Amino acid sequence: MRSLGDLHHRLALTLKELGQPYEIIFVDDGSRDGSADVLRALRAQDAAVKVIRFNRNYGQHAAVFAGMERAKGEVVVTLDADLQNPPEEIPRLLAALTDGVDVVGGWRAGRYDPWARRAASWVVNRVTSAVVGVRLRDYGCMLRAYRRSVVDQIVACQGVSQFIPALGASFAAAVSEIPVEHAVREHGRSRYGLFRLLRLNFDLLTGFSLLPIQLVSLIGIGVSLMGLGFALFLGLRRLLVGPEVEGVFTLFAILFFFVGLQILALGLIGEYVGRIYQEVRRRPRYVISEVLE
Repeated sequence: MRSLGDLHHRLALTLKELGQPYEIIFVDDGSRDGSADVLRALRAQDAAVKVIRFNRNYGQHAAVFAGMERAKGEVVVTLDADLQNPPEEIPRLLAALTDGVDVVGGWRAGRYDPWARRAASWVVNRVTSAVVGVRLRDYGCMLRAYRRSVVDQIVACQGVSQFIPALGASFAAAVSEIPVEHAVREHGRSRYGLFRLLRLNFDLLTGFSLLPIQLVSLIGIGVSLMGLGFALFLGLRRLLVGPEVEGVFTLFAILFFFVGLQILALGLIGEYVGRIYQEVRRRPRYVISEVLE
């Protein structure tokens, strides 16, 4: 809430200097801290401001979807409200949106996040690059510029997966990245903890690729062959050496290994089945309680 006034001031100054028509869309993702009143006041004093309020929290990417659905410009720039990525970087994004480039993303140079958060983001970036097929340094930075053609494709996408940077990279003819500043978070705290990042990884793996289930199938074939070979080995050993009980704990370890693989496979299958269930229900991504424009 406390960063909204400063964000609007800096955004307005930056966009006015560009000398082009613009609109500013704030999406209130079910806040309970008085942000709604601040946004209403900003709307009252600036006709370029639009406000969309959710009835509850639906997450960062649902909020970006809502903003993209109502944006009218030929270029749409997304930005978090915490001011960790300065609005003054927007002209550099637009300058990098040259002919043939549909999406320009920022990668956070000199991040001020804790090491655990940076390590988790590193994993997410590697997984996303492998799944989407477009290698980028920072899929987690929301300071990005999209051409209208890509925005229309994202908005028209009816899938459950809502990871906007991955969708943008999938639909863009070419994607570029530039380094952007990253400031210390002055107000509030990030809602992206380790659990949310793990959920995001599962969403990426199951929403953009069949690789996990195919990999588990290959592992299953390999484990079956290993089990068959081990059974033959034990049979021959019993014929040559005779019965013995020393290998009981080894057998238990192997059994637990197989059971763990089965549970992992069932979890992945359940993830895919759950996604199918979500698709079939066709529930809305979010519910809007108020629009000011």
